[in-house]
Amino acid sequence: MSYQAALTDPEYRTPGKNLGLWDALRHRYLLTLLLKKGITTRYYGSALGWIWSYVRPAAQFLMYFVVIGVIFGMTRGMEYFPIYLFSGIIVVNLFSESLRNTTSAITDNASLVKKIYLPRELFPLSAIGGSFVHFLPQLAVLFVIVLFLGWTVTWMQVVALILALVTVLTFCLGLGLFFGAINVAYRDSRNVVDLILMFATWASPVLYTWEKVYDHAPNWLFQIYMSNPVTAAVELIHSVFWLPLEPNSPRPEHVMLNALIALVIALITLLIGQLTFRKMEGNFAQHL
Repeated sequence: MSYQAALTDPEYRTPGKNLGLWDALRHRYLLTLLLKKGITTRYYGSALGWIWSYVRPAAQFLMYFVVIGVIFGMTRGMEYFPIYLFSGIIVVNLFSESLRNTTSAITDNASLVKKIYLPRELFPLSAIGGSFVHFLPQLAVLFVIVLFLGWTVTWMQVVALILALVTVLTFCLGLGLFFGAINVAYRDSRNVVDLILMFATWASPVLYTWEKVYDHAPNWLFQIYMSNPVTAAVELIHSVFWLPLEPNSPRPEHVMLNALIALVIALITLLIGQLTFRKMEGNFAQHL
């Protein structure tokens, strides 16, 4: 094809012209390759391999259960506190791993970014996908346990589960695009993300119930707390897996409304993250 013909070809696109996340999603083959690379190399050289996907949440659960459940007595007021605790832990772990991986996705793939052009959003997207794949074994363990305890599923629970996962992953992707872009030029971003993750477990009802915040915080602060995307996702997961086992437990009002507000916040975060990423990506190769 001649140069002039290429310019008038409807399939022709100027090299380097990026349509953002949409463009990255159009390159599904590249996204699949990056996702497979991330999954296969995660435990490369490890003796236990994928077993580590179970060991870390199990260790976290054991530590928190002993300290919060036994020593501080949460098990005395909640029969199925282990289910409540573990379901919250896996959501926070998904958030933590997704945000950490997306923040470092560009710098971790510096050699590819500097040598060839491809939509740079592919790297945060593949990082999110890898985190989700490693979340699935933990979700499977929770699913098996609650089934053994007599849990049954409804369509509303399926909707709540999907909404929770979409909300937390969208929020992570938005934050990851924002901090990941800044991290290329200023590596302090990783320290800011570490601070966010340090508070993540305590900023959501994982080790305690929402009633603690409701009883001691001003109403305006409680409403902000309940609209936090991670908090909303944790409460939805509790409603899916824990509440059917303890149906008489008090629940906060407007759980689904708060979840929808959290989803809107996550989408706004994604928009801000994408705009920041687009603005800064032209200098990625220079900074790397």
